[in-house]
Amino acid sequence: MNLGVMRATALILGVCLAVFARSVPAAETNDRPIRLIVPFAPGGASDVLGRIIAQHLTETMKRQVIVDNRAGAGGNIGMGIAAKATPDGSVMSIASSAFTVNPSLYEQIPYDAVKDFAPISNVASASTVLVVHPSVAAKSVKELVGLIKASPGKYNYASSGAGTGQHLAGELFKNTAGLDISHIPFNGAGPAVIAVLGAQVQMAFSSLPAVRAQIANGTLRPIAVTTLKRAAAIPDVPTFDESGYPGFEVDFWQGVVMPAGTPRPVVNQMNAEILNMLQSAEVKKRLDGLGFEPVGNSPDQFAKQIAAEVSKWSKFIKQTGIKL
Repeated sequence: MNLGVMRATALILGVCLAVFARSVPAAETNDRPIRLIVPFAPGGASDVLGRIIAQHLTETMKRQVIVDNRAGAGGNIGMGIAAKATPDGSVMSIASSAFTVNPSLYEQIPYDAVKDFAPISNVASASTVLVVHPSVAAKSVKELVGLIKASPGKYNYASSGAGTGQHLAGELFKNTAGLDISHIPFNGAGPAVIAVLGAQVQMAFSSLPAVRAQIANGTLRPIAVTTLKRAAAIPDVPTFDESGYPGFEVDFWQGVVMPAGTPRPVVNQMNAEILNMLQSAEVKKRLDGLGFEPVGNSPDQFAKQIAAEVSKWSKFIKQTGIKL
C-alpha cells in the first residue's frame, strides 16, 4: 500500500471514529463522576434523599455520584446552576415542590421549570409537619392558635426557604386561622430545625424526614401534618383537616431532573436506575424510617406533573396574595 493510500485510509477512519463518538451520548462514553445538585443546605429532606440516591447509584452504576449542595433563594440558586449545566448526563438535580412554586413567587428566577429541564422521575413524597419548641405551651392546633392570638406579633415560624412548600403551608395556616405571625426563611430545613431547637424561633413547618429524629427523641413537639391523611411514620399526629381546618393540604415531593437537551437514552437509563432503586428493600426501609413514601413514575408522567404543579401554585398564589 503506497503512502497516499495509507493517508487517505487513515483520514477516512478518523472521520468515521469522530462521527461515531458524536453519535454516542457523552454519559455513555466516559465514567466521569455525576454531580447531583441539591438546591438546599445539608440536613434537610432534599439533602437526605439526595445522599440516598447518590449512594445507591454509585453502587449500581459503578460511577461515582457526588452530592453538591447549592443553597439559597428558596432553591433558585441551585436549580439555576442545574439548568445551565451541559446536558451530557454528568449533572442532575433534586427538584422539590419549591421548584414549581418559585416561578409564581419571584419576579425573576434563573430557570424555566417546564422548558429548562428533562424530568427523570418523582422519587418520593413526605408530609410537612408543624413542630414547636418544647417551651411552647401548646399540644394541638387549637391551643397553638389560642396562644398566638393572645400575643399578636410574638410568634414566628421557620421554613426551609421562601417559596418552599413549607413556606406555603405556613402562609396557608396564617391566612386560614387569621394569625399575626412572621415567616423566618432559612437556606434549607437543616438550619431551620436548628433555629427551633435553639429556641431562636418558636415553631417550624418542616418536611417530616428533616425532623423525624427530633420528634422521636422529644426535642421537638409535632402539632399537625399538612396532608389529608396521617403520616405512617407518626400516626398519632393529627392532620390540619382533623384539627378544624377542612381541606388544609400542602403536598411535599422530591424528584430528579437533568438539564434540557440531555439525550433521551440517558434520561431513560437514569429513570430505570431510579425505579430500580425504589424497589430495593434497603432503600424502602431507609425512606420509611425517615418518613418518605416512594413514588416513581416515567419521565413523561413527571413532566406532566411538573406542568400541572406550576399551574396549580400560580393560581393559589394569585388567589391568596402571598408575597415574599
